[in-house]
Amino acid sequence: MNFAQARFNMIEQQIRPWNVLDTDVLELLSTVPREDFVPKAHQLLAFADLEIPLPGGQCMLAPRLEARLLQDLAIQPHESVLEIGAGSGFMAALLAHRAHHVLSIDLVPELVTLARANLAAAGINNVTVREADGAKLATGEGNFDVILLSGSVTQVPQDLLQRLNVGGRLAAVVGDEPQMRATFVTRTSTTDFRTTQPWDVNAPRLQHFAEPSRFSF
Repeated sequence: MNFAQARFNMIEQQIRPWNVLDTDVLELLSTVPREDFVPKAHQLLAFADLEIPLPGGQCMLAPRLEARLLQDLAIQPHESVLEIGAGSGFMAALLAHRAHHVLSIDLVPELVTLARANLAAAGINNVTVREADGAKLATGEGNFDVILLSGSVTQVPQDLLQRLNVGGRLAAVVGDEPQMRATFVTRTSTTDFRTTQPWDVNAPRLQHFAEPSRFSF
């Protein structure tokens, strides 16, 4: 497989048409080798517009979703980032090129091991990968400038909003199928938050976050 051509096609046919026009993001996607973060059994699908299976019943997000989240978060070089859902480590690798430091956590031990190995092989040393439950984040982890949920939830987790520094942003896919929305919350002061939901997208569920009660009649 010609990975260079497949990567070019991914950017030009999937990502750029999905309103990802930030030249720095597009350059990053062209240089970080996504195929190195995909399990060998699925490597030929590395640049396809789909979610790629990972150990533990999890999956990599589709490339255009990763790119759009990265663009819209507008991460700055001095910022600290928390990613909930490490997956294969690819999103953490992208975040690491934009941020000062990334803490990426996952519930699945196999994914923690996989992400650590992939990031080490890529020579990325400003990411810490830890086994933890993002729905029950330890208070000792501190606050962050950016929090990214690499998956969907039914509602924005209010406790995570309290882990944002003033000026910080949280991004998540929020809602239920068939309609979910990309949701960005900015902490504008110690007590105030601003929320926008600029585009529709579906994403697989993150584990252990609260689900609303559903009644049958």
